[in-house]
This record gives sequence, C-alpha cells and structure tokens, in this order.
Amino acid sequence: MSSSTVLSNLQQQPADALLALIKLHNADPRADKIDLGVGVYRTDSGATPVFAAIKAAEQRLLETQDSKAYLGPEGDMDFVHALMPYVFGAANPTFDGRIEGMQTPGGTGAVRLALALAKRAGVARIWMGTPSWPNHAQIVADLGLELKGFGHATPGGQADMDSLRAAVASAQAGDAILLHGCCHNPLGIDYAPAQWDEIATLVKAKGLLPIIDLAYQGLGEGMEEDAYGLRRVLGEVPEALVAYSCDKNFGLYRDRVGAVYVMMADAAQVNAALSNGHALARAAWSMPPDHGAAAVRIILQDQALVALWQGELDEMRARMRQVRAKLAASGKAGAVDLAPLGSQNGLFSIVPLNAEQILAMREKHGVYMAGSGRINVAGLTMGNIDQFIAAVADVTSA
Repeated sequence: MSSSTVLSNLQQQPADALLALIKLHNADPRADKIDLGVGVYRTDSGATPVFAAIKAAEQRLLETQDSKAYLGPEGDMDFVHALMPYVFGAANPTFDGRIEGMQTPGGTGAVRLALALAKRAGVARIWMGTPSWPNHAQIVADLGLELKGFGHATPGGQADMDSLRAAVASAQAGDAILLHGCCHNPLGIDYAPAQWDEIATLVKAKGLLPIIDLAYQGLGEGMEEDAYGLRRVLGEVPEALVAYSCDKNFGLYRDRVGAVYVMMADAAQVNAALSNGHALARAAWSMPPDHGAAAVRIILQDQALVALWQGELDEMRARMRQVRAKLAASGKAGAVDLAPLGSQNGLFSIVPLNAEQILAMREKHGVYMAGSGRINVAGLTMGNIDQFIAAVADVTSA
C-alpha cells in the first residue's frame, strides 16, 4: 500500500463562530441565559413556532401529494411564479417577460447561484457594503471573485451614502454591486426610499450589475414597503439578479426555501440566462428540495391562507418593533446608546461592544451574542430585556 496521502493535505479550519456560540449557550446551566446569536425569530415566550399557515398548507400537501418524484433543477416553478407578484409587484411581476426565476435551497443557495451566474457572464469584481452577512464574502471568495468593500453605515448609525457614491465612482462598467433589499444583516440600517432612488440612478449611470439579496421581506416595514428598493433599482437598470429567501418570512429555516431571479434587457434573452442557472444548479445540488416550496406555493395560491400568513407576519414585525422601542426608550445603557436601535429594521442590530465586553456579557450575565456585537433582537422578550439592558450598562460602565 502506498504511503502517500492526499486528504491529509486538508488543513484544520477554524470552527464556525456561531455554531461554537450555540454549543456554549446550550452547555450553560443558568436558567436566565439569553441567546441573541442564532438568527431565527422567537416569540415573547422564546419559541420559534411553525406558522399556522404552513401547518395548514402541509396538511393539504399530505392529503393531496401523489408523488415524490424528482423535481428538475429549476424546482417548483409554480412556487417561483407565485412569489413574483410579492417581490416585483402585482401590476407587472415579470417586467414584460424580462424576469424569470428558479427555486434554490434557501437564500444561501440563491446568493451562491446569483454570484455564479454573474461570474459566468463575465463579472470579475463585486462591490459590497460592509459589514455584511459573513456568507456573502465567503461565497465571493470561494467563487474566485474579487471583493471590494465600502462602509455601509456612518459612525452615527445612518446609511453611508458618501461611501456608496465613492464606491460607484471607483467601479468599472460590468462590475456587480451586492445590495441588501431590506432589514440589513447585521446592522439593521436600511436605505430610505430617497436613497434607493439615488442608488438606482447611480447604478444605471455606471453600468453596474445589481445583485439584490432580499432575505427578510415583510420583517421591516411591510411586504410592499420592503420591496421598494428592489423595484426602484430594477425599474432603472437593463438587467439584474435577485436572491430571495422564504426561510424567515415563512419560518421555514430548516426546509431551505429560496429562489433566484434573472432580469434581462430583452425578454428573448431570458431562456438562455436561465439555462445557465439550470446547468450550475445541476452541478451543485442537482435539484432543490420540494416540501417547503410546495407549502409556500399552496399558501400563495389560496387567499384565505395568504391572509393567515400575512397576519402572522404582521405579528412578528410588531413584536420586533416592540422590542426595539423598549431598547430605544432605555436610552443610554452605561456607555452605549441604545436609542438608534429603535429606527432600525429586521432581526439584527449591532451593539457597539468590544471583545472583552462581549466576553463579560457571556460569562458574567449569561448573554450570548456574536463577536461582532450583532444581536438577534427577537431573542429579547419582555421578560429578559431589562436584564440585557442592565448587562450592557454593567460591562460598559467599568
């Protein structure tokens, strides 16, 4: 037997920081510990429920589904099409036949496929506001694309338009710009409508390819409001890529439900573009999972279930607003001003703590949060939010 090896060339990789945090939280015996790391919605009792609309759709699926045969690489196209009026607008969801999509395994699969399509089309450089969701940069690096960053927010907690303007000015025609459609992860700082208006004009004038990641539609201001920026940009540019996730706004985290959409300058070019998406998907995951997408399709094709789903989404958004309002009302907690969190959107915000303070939050107070200071605001409840505020005050007052 040959003594030479190949797999031993693989080097130990650092543990995923969030997964490590989950393990630490699970091992903590304190009854009052608080998990602000994992990015899932929680009720005020701390549960991550299955939507009643999803339960109803799954029951119908159980009763009517007559096959578990493979889907094609494009997935459930009725699901893909049922989403489009909510994403692109009910009046003209295909933008006159210029938009078509395909199902993906979650929003991550959609982002991966969008970036891979951009690369196949000749894009070599991606511009992205930072900080961003960590997987954005990881996917860009894995695809061998160049990543250029610009600051997403000012020290005062506002969207940094000057930094974005400078980035666009430095970019070259044919570069891509990756934008969060709403509920920015991890900052929670979104562009205002007037800022989206300017972004659309800048991107068009420079000839950039917009790649818009819409992972939290409905968790910010509302389904229509959260789609404003995406629709505004698409209304200006000739082509774009959109990555969409149903994991958060349908509570389908483990079912991995997403879609990628391609908008072309000419409707006649759409099939060619999607054929490349099908080929890339076939080589990556072959075909997407069916169950979650089928449940979403059933909901979106039944107005009674749509009303039930949207009511549940409204409750989620209202609860997160309640948490943010209470944080904002507390004002200064030690050296940290929590007031800006009240005007931010979605699940996430960053509390400006250093590494030593974050460690003290965990060890002294049982509050588990990412090393960046990112918190999942849905991990806070009316029962533990005062404990969190007091902990921030304690670790920053020394």
